[in-house]
Amino acid sequence: MSPVLRFHDTIAHLELNRPEALNALSFGILGELDAIFDQLATAPVRALVITGAGPKAFCAGADIKELTHRSLTEQKRGAEFGQAVFEKLHRLPVFSVAVVHGFAFGGGMELALAATFRLVTAKAKFGLPEIKLGLIPGYGGTQRLPRLIGEARALEMIMSGRTVEAEEALRIGLANRLVEDEPFAAGLAFAREMTGYSLPVLALAREAVQRALDVPVHEGLKIEADLSTLAYQTHDADEGMQAFIDKRKPVFGDV
Repeated sequence: MSPVLRFHDTIAHLELNRPEALNALSFGILGELDAIFDQLATAPVRALVITGAGPKAFCAGADIKELTHRSLTEQKRGAEFGQAVFEKLHRLPVFSVAVVHGFAFGGGMELALAATFRLVTAKAKFGLPEIKLGLIPGYGGTQRLPRLIGEARALEMIMSGRTVEAEEALRIGLANRLVEDEPFAAGLAFAREMTGYSLPVLALAREAVQRALDVPVHEGLKIEADLSTLAYQTHDADEGMQAFIDKRKPVFGDV
């Protein structure tokens, strides 16, 4: 079944809706996600929460049956397409929260890695098991995972294909928080901790961190200086500082 996009005030909810296949990612579903991320890029929302339907999986990864008997060109195009779709998620103008309940394997883990934040329930299980199939991750796992948890830990996960459960995911920085509520409710509550702040300034904060990851610290400091200067130019900055002086809660602009 197709992914489902719903809206709860200014927070979007994307549900991977193929529970009979553990929400596996066929190329057709990747195409639908591609269109959804395009829609969200201009939608009047402040955050995106991503969950998987059913009790067993966030997303069990790629649909393996579709990956066999393909030409070299088809294999490369498939990897590039998956990477491009997840990059759209990573580059959304608003932050995203993947709430992992059950399996997040292969492409499913790579989808979660492309989100801004990852929450886990006690039943969450992460893994990049491609090595067991004679493959390596192809939708961004070899690039995003070491940036998140470090080279040595990432190589261990990728080269062993082992499963990381919720508590370890939290300890090594793969997850931001362990939650007990129903996945969407937990994601919604987490998102609302930030959505009351200035939308353009939230975007500038994310950009400052993300752009600096690929450059030396001295270059990253220049990026931070440029973007913090832009933040000062927003109406929301004027409102936030004046509200502090006035000892009141700021009222930031609409989406």
